[in-house]
Amino acid sequence: MRVLVLGSGVIGTTIAYYLARDGHEVEVVDRQPGPGLETSYANAGEVSPGYSAPWAGPGVPLKAIQWLLMHHSPLVIKPMLDPAMWRWGLAMLRNCTAARYQVNKGRMVRLAEYSRDCLKELRADIGIEYDHREQGTLQLFRTQKQLDGTAKDIEILQQFGVPYQLLDREGYLQYEPALADVKDKFVGALRLPGDETGDCFKFTNVLAEKAKALGVTFRFGIGIDALERSGQSISGVRTSEGLKTADRYVLALGSYSTAMLAPVGIRIPVYPVKGFSITVPITNASKSPESTIMDETHKVAVTRLGDRIRVGGTAQLSGFDLQLNEGRRKTLEFVVTDLFPNGGDVAKAEFWTGLRPMTPDGTPIVGGCQYDNLLLSTGHGTLGWTMATGTGRVMADLVAGRQPEISMEGLSVDRYR
Repeated sequence: MRVLVLGSGVIGTTIAYYLARDGHEVEVVDRQPGPGLETSYANAGEVSPGYSAPWAGPGVPLKAIQWLLMHHSPLVIKPMLDPAMWRWGLAMLRNCTAARYQVNKGRMVRLAEYSRDCLKELRADIGIEYDHREQGTLQLFRTQKQLDGTAKDIEILQQFGVPYQLLDREGYLQYEPALADVKDKFVGALRLPGDETGDCFKFTNVLAEKAKALGVTFRFGIGIDALERSGQSISGVRTSEGLKTADRYVLALGSYSTAMLAPVGIRIPVYPVKGFSITVPITNASKSPESTIMDETHKVAVTRLGDRIRVGGTAQLSGFDLQLNEGRRKTLEFVVTDLFPNGGDVAKAEFWTGLRPMTPDGTPIVGGCQYDNLLLSTGHGTLGWTMATGTGRVMADLVAGRQPEISMEGLSVDRYR
C-alpha cells in the first residue's frame, strides 16, 4: 500500500518507520529542510510515561492565577483577539474536574506506557543510540502541600501498575547526589523509575536514516497547502510541487494540523502552547543531573543528555508566535542554577522555542476520522517524545487493518463529537 505521511517530526518519522517495516511504500513530506526541526528539535528530553498527566485538573484554575503572579512564572498568557485560543481555554477549564482528570490521565498513561515498551523493543531490534538513559524521573517538591498533593496521581499510577517511590531528602539524594548542595530547598520527591531520557532530535534523525534504508522517501522543503477530498475519501494533497496521491494519508503536522483539517470539515481542538528550552554544556559532571528532575514549583524539567543539560518548560499562550523571549530564558537559567549551580556553563547555553500541539484534555488525537483513508496523529502536547513509538506502532496497525495491542478507547477525534 502507498502511504503519504505529512510531517517529519518525531511522530511522523516514527510512523513512517513502522509503516515501512510492514512493507508499505511510504513517502514523507515536510516544509523543513530535514527531520525533527520544529517541536522535536530541543524539547525537555523526557520519555516520561509516569509523568503523563493532563494540564487540566482540579485546582488548576486557581493555580494558574498564582502562576501568573510569580516572578519566574511557568505560565504566560498574551491576550489576543484569537477565538481559537479562548475556545481552547474554555474547553480546558471544562476538563478541570476530578472525574475528567482521572479519565484523561488514564488514557494518556495507557499510550505512554505502551510507547515506552515499544521504545525498548526498538532499541533492542536496531540498536538506535540517542544519548538515552534509563534512570527515571525525579519530581521535586519545595512545599509539603505539593508533596501531599501527589495522592491523586499515585492512585492512578497504582491503577495502571506504574512503579513509583515517595522519597525524603536522603532518599532522593541516592539517585541525584548533586542535589546535596541544595537539599534544604526541597521537602521530598516522587520518583518514577520506569521513565527514561534521551535526545529526541538525535533519535528522529537516526530513525529517519533507518526508515530510508527500508525504502521510505523523505521529501523536504515542500509546502503542504491543502487536502483534496472526494466523497468519503481524501483524493490527494496539494503541495508546492503539485498534487500528491496515495492509498492512505497520515497527518502528523503538530499545531498546524488544525488549520489543515478545517477546510475538509474536521474540527479538532489542537492549539499551540509555546515552550522554551536552553541547552547547557556540562562543565562538572559530578555536579550535574544524572537523569531528569522536574521542579514542580516552576514546571521546568532539567535533563542530562550526554555532555549537555537540557532545561525545558514554561507554557506561553500566544498563538503561532516563535519569537524568543528573554524573560523565559531567565526563568530556565534560574531553575538550572538553583538546582545545579556548579553543573554547567549557562553563559554558553543555546536558547530555543517550539510550539507544542495541545488538546484541552491532554490526550492526543490518534486514529481514524470520517474519511476512510485518512489517519490523524496530533495533539501530543509536551509528550510527543514520550508517546512517539507507541503512536507509530498503533498507526501502522490501523493502516494494516490489525487490532492495536492497546485499547483505542478515547484516543481518536470521535471523543469530541
